[in-house]
Amino acid sequence: MHPRRLSPQLLDRASHYPVVTLTGPRQSGKTTLCRALFPELPYRSLESLDHRRFAQEDPRGFLEEIPEGAILDEIQRVPDLVSYLQEEVDRDPRPGRFILTGSENLSVSATVSQSLAGRSALLTLLPLSLDERQAFPNAPTDLWTSLLAGGYPRIPDQGIQPGVWLGDYARTYVERDVRQLLQVSNLRMFETFLSLVAGRTGQELNASSLSGDVGVSVNTIRAWLSVLEASYLIVLLPAWHPNHRKQSIKAPKLHFLDSGLACHLLGIQTVQQLAMHPLRGALFESWMVSEVMKARLHAGRPARMFHYREARGPEVDLLVQSEAGWILAEAKSGASVDMSFFQPMEALASRLSEDSPVERRLIYGGRDSYRRQQVAVTGWAQIQDRAWQGLNRW
Repeated sequence: MHPRRLSPQLLDRASHYPVVTLTGPRQSGKTTLCRALFPELPYRSLESLDHRRFAQEDPRGFLEEIPEGAILDEIQRVPDLVSYLQEEVDRDPRPGRFILTGSENLSVSATVSQSLAGRSALLTLLPLSLDERQAFPNAPTDLWTSLLAGGYPRIPDQGIQPGVWLGDYARTYVERDVRQLLQVSNLRMFETFLSLVAGRTGQELNASSLSGDVGVSVNTIRAWLSVLEASYLIVLLPAWHPNHRKQSIKAPKLHFLDSGLACHLLGIQTVQQLAMHPLRGALFESWMVSEVMKARLHAGRPARMFHYREARGPEVDLLVQSEAGWILAEAKSGASVDMSFFQPMEALASRLSEDSPVERRLIYGGRDSYRRQQVAVTGWAQIQDRAWQGLNRW
């Protein structure tokens, strides 16, 4: 198994809590990581029909067969089991007995929060961050190849062409499991919805516009988007708006969490297509947001990420509320840096610095990293070298 940044956090939580719950999208590496870090624990997949039926029909008997604990994979398949697990860990609260995994954030988090409050730590594993991806042999060394490949571990681990694997992933998980979860019978309509959502990555959400393009109600669009977000396919980045500034835009910004999947849904199949695509800047921005979210979540921190735009004023791609102050970040996919790129961050920083320290960062498509006008200009390949949990000291 290749190292994952979340490993120390997962081991630490397991040394303090009787249950650790690990959520994340399917195929992000949750099972591989848990089995590698806890080889002494038996493994039970609740995707397996026999294990699932046993856990549903006789939950106490199921748990009696694993008295020392276990890794229970895809716990959302048998949510009622968590209530019986509460009884078991109250009887024997030794740390690290049970490791639960799940790929539906809302249902898993709600179940765990209700039944295992104070008994379970909750962590999230997203697909590979850029530095994790680069640990594999033959990792991409240029920007557009990296974005086209995305971060799902099986692609580099098995040496599979990204387009082939992502096509299978879209069909077997996104179009099947997510569509079934939503009880959508019209596959063609759902495929249209997915491609239109991918086309809006890096943009503020306009549910009414999306509703008109897909041909369903606004409430249906919001329900579908909430499931995509709960399945870790997208993130709706909330707008940050201090109460005293009434002109700030309050719509969330939509970002796909995997650039490779977004490219696949947009029909982008080659590096040449991506490099010339009109959405390459939006895809780069979503990639930046995803990398920062991975850095935060894989360090065991809450995301606390926002965007900012005023109706007639500055627009900043990303605000991170770190433990030491604010981090403002702009994404520019080009390999050249223009001084005008700094102005929106400067305008917002002057307002934020009254309350806490502010650091400004520009992530761009070039290679060099340096400091200019109080901005940390960072080449795309060094994005994970920045400390997104706190402010860098220069």
